[in-house]
Order: sequence, then structure tokens, then C-alpha cells
Amino acid sequence: MNFPNFPAKYEGQSLLNAQDIIEYRRRLNRLPDIPNLEGVLLCLERGLPRRMRWKAPVKMAGNMNGDLYAVKKTNNRVAVMTGFGGGAPMVAELAEEFIAMGAKRLVLMTWGGALQPDLHAGDIVVCGQAIRDEGTSYHYLPAGKTISSCSELVDRLANSIRLKGGSCTTGCTWTTDAPYRETLAEVRQYQSEGVKTVEMESAGLFAIGQVRDVQTASVVVIMDSLANYAWQAPASLNAIQHSLETVYMAAIEVLAG
Repeated sequence: MNFPNFPAKYEGQSLLNAQDIIEYRRRLNRLPDIPNLEGVLLCLERGLPRRMRWKAPVKMAGNMNGDLYAVKKTNNRVAVMTGFGGGAPMVAELAEEFIAMGAKRLVLMTWGGALQPDLHAGDIVVCGQAIRDEGTSYHYLPAGKTISSCSELVDRLANSIRLKGGSCTTGCTWTTDAPYRETLAEVRQYQSEGVKTVEMESAGLFAIGQVRDVQTASVVVIMDSLANYAWQAPASLNAIQHSLETVYMAAIEVLAG
């Protein structure tokens, strides 16, 4: 992918920056109250902070295109963002703003589809690489097939998930903008390359991490599957919910580290 009218757009100077928005919100007294922010969990499962508050107490810190919670046991150094919808553009926008607020580590927790037949609903994949089949990353970096996350953060997340009793693997994900255009030819190709999951956010987040020099990683909890070249929905959500809770606690621990 490239931009035909501005092929080197990623080299251009932006007229609007995240720091401008943060300062504007501060002047209006509408900036969330997390003065010592170091890490953020971008959590697509909206109800988790309240559901898990008996293990990780939180307080409402404000709104930024969704609900932002500060995790009390981290002395409010870690925040959880929920209710923002999803997709690479929104994740990238939020990541830029959290970095402008001081964040140095960003973890995305999302659902995704399995591309490999040995992955099932509730399985956990920590993503060290993403295929750039979305548009956001091309605004930040030259064209390329893949982009990597922070290997140190990936290792720490995988270790923390396992220590909490979760079973997880690491690997590559396919990030797309169009969930209803995941074609048979693409699934076959990426499956043959060993790509494990498909989702809509990781490549955008990894691009922000690379350009802004912060640690990023994503964790995909398997929801459905395309591995047998047809959509297969989960028979039950129990394993998925259990894995989401495990990843949630592991990510908070790692972000606080």
C-alpha cells in the first residue's frame, strides 16, 4: 500500500499533534486526572475493569473517546482504556495522546480470529509482529509487509500470562481494516506463512510505538476461526472470558513493572 499523491507522506510535518490536543484539554479542564501515567492497557472488552475490580481496584479517571480508569494498586501509574470502539485509526489516535501524557508502555488486548487449525476459542496469542493490511501505519512509516512490536514486552507478557495459569503462544497477526473482506486467498496465504490470528488494531499500534520510541505489544484472545476456510463461531464464551481476565491481570502487572 502507498499513497499515490503523496508517496512519502510519512516524512511530512504534521500541522496537528497529540500534544496540542492534550494541552487544549488541559486548558479546558477536561484532561483525565492521571499525572504519573506510565503504561496503558487498551482493552476492547468494555466491562472488564468493573468486573475485575475485586482483583485490581480502579477509579474513573475521565473520558477520551471512551472510559479511562486508573489502577489503584499501581499508584495510578497504569490506566485501562475501554469503550473506544476499536480499529487501527482509533487505537493509533489514543496511543498518540497517551504518549503525549507520559505513557512509555502500551498494550492492546483484543479479540481475533484463528488462522491456524490448532488454535481454538479462548486461546491466547501474544503478537510480536503484524502484517500491515490496514491504512494507519502507512501514514507513519514507509510501505512494508510487516511491522514488529517490542520483543521485551512480548516476552514479559507471555511469561506473566503463563505464571497466572494461562496457556499462550507468540507469533504474527494479520491486521486488516475490513473484517468482511478476509478472502479465501489471503487466509490460505497467511496460514501457509504461519500467521496465527487476524484482527484490526495491532499494526497501527506497533507503528506508533516504532515512530514514538515507546514499548508496544498486543495480545489476541481467539474468538472465532477461519482456519478451515469457513467462519466458525465459538460454541461457548466461557473460555474466552476466562482468558480475557487472565490477560487483563497479566497486562496490568507488566505495565506496572
